[in-house]
Amino acid sequence: MQLKKVVLAYSGGLDTTVAIPWLKENYGCEVICFAADVGQDEELDGLEERALKCGASKVYIRDLTREFVEDFIFPTLKAGAVYEGYLLGTSFARPLIAKHLVEIAHQEGADAVAHGATGKGNDQVRFEVTVQALDPDLKVIAPWRLWDLKSREDEIAYARSRGIEVPVAEKRPYSTDRNIWHLSHEGADLEDPANAPPEDLYLLLTPPEKAPDRAAFVEIGFEQGIPRKLDGKEYDAVSLVRTLNRLAGEHGVGILDIVENRLVGMKSRGVYETPGGTVLYAAHRALESLTLDRNTMHFKEIVAQRYAELVYDGLWYSPLREALAAFVDETQKTVTGTVKMKLYKGSCVPVGITSPYSLYHQGIASFGYSELYDHRDSAGFINLFALPLKVRALMRKEGK
Repeated sequence: MQLKKVVLAYSGGLDTTVAIPWLKENYGCEVICFAADVGQDEELDGLEERALKCGASKVYIRDLTREFVEDFIFPTLKAGAVYEGYLLGTSFARPLIAKHLVEIAHQEGADAVAHGATGKGNDQVRFEVTVQALDPDLKVIAPWRLWDLKSREDEIAYARSRGIEVPVAEKRPYSTDRNIWHLSHEGADLEDPANAPPEDLYLLLTPPEKAPDRAAFVEIGFEQGIPRKLDGKEYDAVSLVRTLNRLAGEHGVGILDIVENRLVGMKSRGVYETPGGTVLYAAHRALESLTLDRNTMHFKEIVAQRYAELVYDGLWYSPLREALAAFVDETQKTVTGTVKMKLYKGSCVPVGITSPYSLYHQGIASFGYSELYDHRDSAGFINLFALPLKVRALMRKEGK
C-alpha cells in the first residue's frame, strides 16, 4: 500500500516513537504526529522534539483537557456509568483523541491515520471504531498488528539501529495510562492476580494506611448533575477535578484493583487511581438518592450499566449512547444541590445532602405522628399488593 501522508496518534512512548520510522519505511509516507493533552502533565515534556528527531514532519499538540472533562467525563458521571467498578478513565479518552486525529487528517489531506495500540487491548477497538464512525473512508494503520517486532527489546533494537533515542529510562516496569481523571497500572508483577500491588505503585494518591489520621470534609455543589462548586466556591470543570484529585489523593481515596473482562475476550488485571472521580461519583449518587423518584432511579441504574458498556467498548459516537445521554439529561434536571463528603484513609462517604428539589419529606418519613400519612392506609395497600400470592396459595390449598 502506497500512502502519501499519515497522521499518527503520538504518546511519546516507545511504541509510537518506533512507529514513526516504521511507517515511513513501510509506506514511503510523510508522518505527522498528533499528541492530545488530556491532563497527563509532565508526560508531554519534550514530546515535540522527540517526534521530530524520529522523522515526523510536523507535530500537533492540542490541549483537550477542558473538552475531555466537560464533554466526556461529566456526561458519563451524570449517567452514573461504571464498568465492573472501573470509572472508564482510558475508555472515554480514546474517542476524543480519535475525533481530533480525524480532524487533523482532514486538515492535512492525509490518506490514513495510525495508532500505537496493541492487538490484545481495548484501545485498538476504541480508536478504529471512532474513526469509522466519523470518516469511514480514512484508512487506519495499526503497526502492532503488522510489524515483526515481537517485544519491547525488539523495538529498542529497531530504533537504535536507526540512531533513534528511545524513551526507556523509566525504572517502573508497568504499562500506564494517565489523564486528568485517572492513572492505570498494568503488567509486570500485577499480571498475577495473586500479587498485591507494591506500596510504591501509587503516584496520584497516598496509600490509605499512610493517609492523615484526621478526616477531611468537602462540600460539592451540583447543578443539574454537573459539579460546579467546592465548599461554596465556583470552579471551572478542569480546576474542580484537579482540586478534588489533590484533596482525595492526600487521603488515599480512589484505589481500584480489579480483574476485568476486556472487550476482546480476555480477562486482565488492572490497578486504577481515580481520586477525584471516586468522590464525585459517590457524591452524585447521594444527591440522586434525594432527588430522583424510585422508578426513575431504578431504571437509570439499568441505563447506567448499558451506558458503561458502550463507553468501555468505544461506542461513544453510537446512536444508542447518544439516545441514552438524552435520557440521562432529562433525569438530571432536578439533580441540583450540595453534598458534604467525608474523606478518611481511603474511604469517602456522604455525611450531608441538601437540595431545593428534595423528594424527602420529613413529615411523611418520620416515625412519629403525621397528618400527612395515615398508618391505616397501608392495610389496604398490603392486601392488594399480596393478592396474587394469596390467590396462588389458595389454589395450592385446594390441590389445583
